[in-house]
Amino acid sequence: MNAYLKPQKPLEWTLLTFRFIKNNFWVIFSLGFIAAVGRTIQLRAFGPITPATHILLEILVESARLAIILYALGLANIKSGLSKIVRLIMNRSARRQNWLVASRKLSQQWLAILINLGAFLLIAYLNNLLIDHIAYETCLYIALTTRQLISEESSVWALILFFKNISVIPFTLVFQTLFILWITNRLPTQNAV
Repeated sequence: MNAYLKPQKPLEWTLLTFRFIKNNFWVIFSLGFIAAVGRTIQLRAFGPITPATHILLEILVESARLAIILYALGLANIKSGLSKIVRLIMNRSARRQNWLVASRKLSQQWLAILINLGAFLLIAYLNNLLIDHIAYETCLYIALTTRQLISEESSVWALILFFKNISVIPFTLVFQTLFILWITNRLPTQNAV
């Protein structure tokens, strides 16, 4: 019954993140792509925009990111993820129980948490390094502006944030959301994720 007392694989949480992303790749990628396009437009990749358009795009970007969180929290179901948040807000005893489980698991699995965080930092660092290489060491930005696929008014940050929004940001959101489920023992068996 006390699942948090069972020994855990050191990289269980990170592996669950990869498995979840692999099993739900197109949904997560699509939501990340929506955020990426919105952020790119905000950075004038296709020319100047009005302040109202900027605000609408910010709502779109943040809604796509929130959808990724709810999708992961609901284990591939946005409605279930939203339901979990509502239950947590409304049910005080459930909050208390989750806090007790999380604090016990935190104290007993601290080494696994540090290992997973280390793995996450390494993955994020390598991903960001690759994005920076693409942005600054290749001719992609110059080629896109020369061929007028993106506006000359935009900066290289439009390209950087496009790639971050389809890669490292969705990975981070899923990783953090699955941490909440992992630390409160709300993940189903590993095969279900």
